[in-house]
Parts: sequence; structure tokens; C-alpha cells
Amino acid sequence: MSAISDDYDTPWKDAVTRYFPEFMAFYFPYAHAQIDWLRPHVFLEQELAQVVRDAGLGKRRVDKLVRVARLGGADQWMFIHIDVQGRYDPDFAERVFVYNYRIYDRYRRPVASLAVLADGRAHWKPDRFGYSVFGCETSILFPVVKLNDYRESLDQLLLDSNVFALVTAAHLLTQQSKGNDVQRHAFKWRLVRLLYQRDWDRQRVVDLFGVIDWMMRLPAALQSGLMRDIDEMERRCEMPYMNPFEVRGLKEGRKAGRMEGRVEILESILEARFGVLPKETKERLAQASGKSLAAWARAALDAPTLDQVFCAR
Repeated sequence: MSAISDDYDTPWKDAVTRYFPEFMAFYFPYAHAQIDWLRPHVFLEQELAQVVRDAGLGKRRVDKLVRVARLGGADQWMFIHIDVQGRYDPDFAERVFVYNYRIYDRYRRPVASLAVLADGRAHWKPDRFGYSVFGCETSILFPVVKLNDYRESLDQLLLDSNVFALVTAAHLLTQQSKGNDVQRHAFKWRLVRLLYQRDWDRQRVVDLFGVIDWMMRLPAALQSGLMRDIDEMERRCEMPYMNPFEVRGLKEGRKAGRMEGRVEILESILEARFGVLPKETKERLAQASGKSLAAWARAALDAPTLDQVFCAR
């Protein structure tokens, strides 16, 4: 059995950002058909972070705020809020409601909230929130995609040319093989072979390998064996998609992503206790070692001032 914990957040963020039109086409085709894809879409990371802080609901797992243009005219800008939820949360629908009206309040433009539920509960599928008092009714109804609903269509996913068919398959097979490293290795090798068989450009193959590799974590021995198999396949088929420097870069990227997540969590804790952080403090956090971050996180729980947090060693 493996002690490695599965990591969904970073690969999902990466895939949604890189392949947003395909994300929309695969999960929300009705919305995709109404977007003017000839005009640029813009991810608003800092703006969403401010909405999260204003809402006072804490840091979310995978949220994206995207400005898009609707078909039909020059003044058709609107916003899409995407929430990929990996765990059961009884307050999820309320959070979608709060974020939706916070975004609308900030921009005074239409906002569509779209949810992808990646949890393991078969019957949890919240799609609305609202209340009524004294004849006044306020509510939201939002589209929801449940990844578990694709379990019976796994073979079709593996044949589908959309990037997110493969991402969905990787997610489901990661869940299916939890605690069984040998089975996961077999699933991962199958997905990698399919990836190499697609008529995709080199960069897309490298990108999607990174998502699969990050999502389907393996112990070192099995991972090394997988990389040897990939090297052999490339030599045999003359498909040099991955070289040792790119593999090392993917590993370094995983490490950097984990550090970035620790920095973001500590920033949230410090801001909750001491208010908006100075620019110098954020730079210090971004450059800190893992050991320093751990010490400061412990101190942040009861230190009376921000300066005393950074006295911890």
C-alpha cells in the first residue's frame, strides 16, 4: 500500500487554465456554444482572490474567474466562475451563491457559476441555493457536472479526442486505484500510451503528461519503471516527446506547486489575523524555505503581532 496522497488541485488548475475552451466544450457545451471564442478570454486570479477575501469564506480548492465575450455584439462581456469541488461540503451551494453575487456586485455584469464535482459521493449533486422571507425570494440555480457520472462511460472517455475526456479518465482511475499502487501503475501506463497515440502536437502531449503524472502519483520504484517504459516506447516508435530535462522540470514543478500552496495557506492565516499583508511580507513568504514556513505557520496561531510571527525558528 502507498502512503502517497492523491493531488487533484494543481493538475486541475493547470488543465483548466491551459485548455479552457475544451473544458467548456466537454463539460458545458451549451455555454461553450454561446461564447465568442474569436475574442480573448481572460483569467482574473487576483480579482477572484479579492472576492474570496471579501466573502470571508476562506481559500477554496479550485476556483477560476474568467472574463469572456458572448456572441451577439461588442458589449457582450460577462464572467464565468468555475468551481471544481473535490470533497463533500454541505455549504457548497451557499458558497456558489455568495461568490456569484459578490462577483456581480464588483463588476455589474452577468455572472455564470459552473460547478464540477470531483468527490466520491454518488448522490451528492447540489445545484441550487436560496431562501424566501416575507414574500421576497432570492435564489440561484447553477449547472453541475458530476465526474462520477462518467464511470460507466470510461471506454468512451478513452476514445474521445477532447483533452478533458482524458483528464476525467485519469481522475476516475486515480480514485479507483487508491491504495493499490500496482493497479495505478497499470492504469497510468495505459493512459500514457493513449496520450502518445493521439494526433496531438508535442506541447499538448507534454502538458497532458504533466497533468496525468501529477494526478496519478506513484512510489519512486514504480515511477522509475514507468519512465523507463516511456523511454523505450519513444525509441521504438521514434516519438521523442519527453526528454530527461522535461521530466526533471515536471518534478521540480510539482515541488514548486506544493511550496506555492503552503505560501498561500500561510498568507490566508496571516491576513485573517493581522489584515492585509505588506508587499515586503509577501515577498518574504514567497522566498522562504519549507522549514521557515512551517515555523511561521505554528507561530501564526498565537503570536500577538505580525513581527513576532517571523521571530519563530
